[in-house]
Amino acid sequence: MQIAKTFAFLPLTAAVLFAVLGCTAEQRVETPEQEQIEKSLVPAKAEVTGRDFSLKVTDLKVAMTVDPDSKEIVETPKLHGSIHIINTSQNILDIQAVSLGYMAAAGKLIPFSSGEKMSKLDSSWKPIKPGEAFEGSIDAAIPLAAVKEKALGKIEVEVIYVPSPVKRENLSLIERIE
Repeated sequence: MQIAKTFAFLPLTAAVLFAVLGCTAEQRVETPEQEQIEKSLVPAKAEVTGRDFSLKVTDLKVAMTVDPDSKEIVETPKLHGSIHIINTSQNILDIQAVSLGYMAAAGKLIPFSSGEKMSKLDSSWKPIKPGEAFEGSIDAAIPLAAVKEKALGKIEVEVIYVPSPVKRENLSLIERIE
């Protein structure tokens, strides 16, 4: 009986060891390490005033993923920073969207290449009352050509908003159920 248990246990033990240790040869795939590089924009802080608001961007940096051997940028670069919008009008500004355009020094738009990932700024905009401000972050794609060729001359910020002198009125109706 003891021998039968031993012989029954032996194949089970071998199967477990075989499963744990594996029977396939170890496969290693050599992947080139990628390096994260961050470059600051000059100037890293800028402020402009429009008709209804003033806009300030700070801590502008470009983050890139680079192959250390070839020094090639392997992913679409990202622009990071902070955005601060102050309502200087007498109306509530209901911001619908904010987009960035990247221009060369000559004023020509630097387009995204096919295959590059485009992204937009965060869409969590909210209405801003007169004299109040909105602060958010910038995390948007920047065309590879703007970074690789150092062609960037200016960033155009387009703010789409609805000025609304919202007025509210409460009306009470005297009603009853009979």
